[in-house]
Amino acid sequence: MPKVIFPGSFDPVTNGHLNVIDRAVKIFDKVEVVISVNPQKNYFFSVEERFEMLSALTAHYDNVHISVWDKLIVDFADKVGIYLFIRGVRSLNDFAYEFELSLMNRGLNHKIDTVFIPTDSEYSLLRSSAIKELAYFGGDVSKMVPPIVEKALKAKFNTGT
Repeated sequence: MPKVIFPGSFDPVTNGHLNVIDRAVKIFDKVEVVISVNPQKNYFFSVEERFEMLSALTAHYDNVHISVWDKLIVDFADKVGIYLFIRGVRSLNDFAYEFELSLMNRGLNHKIDTVFIPTDSEYSLLRSSAIKELAYFGGDVSKMVPPIVEKALKAKFNTGT
């Protein structure tokens, strides 16, 4: 079975991300989760924090590896020799965006193919920006993110332990 790359900012890691990873590990021999770093973006969690959280949350999988990359994801694919990407989609809007991105990636490197995995319906409304806003106002994000992420959000916003 093939190996696959799952790129994203994971800022923060959501239950939707974990749903995609959980399903991907059952399909692919290896899932290379790549934390994409864009120097022009402002991230809520540092790359080290995101790496630590993802590493802890996927430690029970034998076939998941976490990497960090600050260049084009197609260059990472060349570096590791994996040319299949997975992308989680929550809605038609997500699909439209991810479809265009997949075309751009394939245009940059003709070896690249993308497989779309729709999240389970319970995660279809999870957006990182909405989760951060809800956490900022002290809202309950426990069904949206894993406990370690919820704790980290509360610590960042000083809204409890």
